[in-house]
Amino acid sequence: LKELKKKEKPLDMNQKRLLVKHLSTENNLKFRFIWLGQTILKYQVPLDIFNTINGIYKNNFKDMPDAHKQLVGKIGKENSLFFNGADNKKMHKHNLLPPYVLNWFESIFKHYLEFNKISPYKLAMQSIWVNEMTAGEYNPIHIHQGSIYTGLSSVMILKLPKDMGPEYAREDVPLNGKLQIIGSANGQFVKSDFSPVLEERNFYIFPYDMRHCVYPHTNPNAVRRTLAANMDVNYNPVSTRTAG
Repeated sequence: LKELKKKEKPLDMNQKRLLVKHLSTENNLKFRFIWLGQTILKYQVPLDIFNTINGIYKNNFKDMPDAHKQLVGKIGKENSLFFNGADNKKMHKHNLLPPYVLNWFESIFKHYLEFNKISPYKLAMQSIWVNEMTAGEYNPIHIHQGSIYTGLSSVMILKLPKDMGPEYAREDVPLNGKLQIIGSANGQFVKSDFSPVLEERNFYIFPYDMRHCVYPHTNPNAVRRTLAANMDVNYNPVSTRTAG
């Protein structure tokens, strides 16, 4: 018996953990993801919609109203494709987009609301405009608003330079030309901001009051072109608050 004990090797604790079979593993755990907070949805723009909008911008730029007076961007070219608010000193009603493009926008905004279980609601497209940023131009942190305070805004990537110019520091964390969306949630383990890797035809939708900004790029030979669309959403914020 003493000889057997001498031959027996002590059990390594790491081996011991491997020998234990747990009934609950990642493959059979039953759980439900519950999200408390605002959401961002990313879509891919159909190629025909994408080409139509870019074509209208290029071919009708001289007819597009200047949108600077109602925007906060430090951008040389901010021009409007659509405005459905009341005529005022800053902007008048106009539309340069065909019906099928406007219908597509409405269908995507509806999808966002249905995905987030917002019902009932009434939609009214408020405004659509294009920002074309050259080197050094930027959009500071801001929120959006339409004819009412509740609604959905968006960013569509129409033209994206492959080279955003040299980063002044930390090339391993590039920020030139980046979109950054900042959430309002806080607390431990929260994901508080989002800076996606952008591609042409990306379309991001998020609530009016979600703060966001665009950093400048430094390429003097490049242009970064995006579209923003505001959709007023009249809904009951109390009856749709629960995540249950």
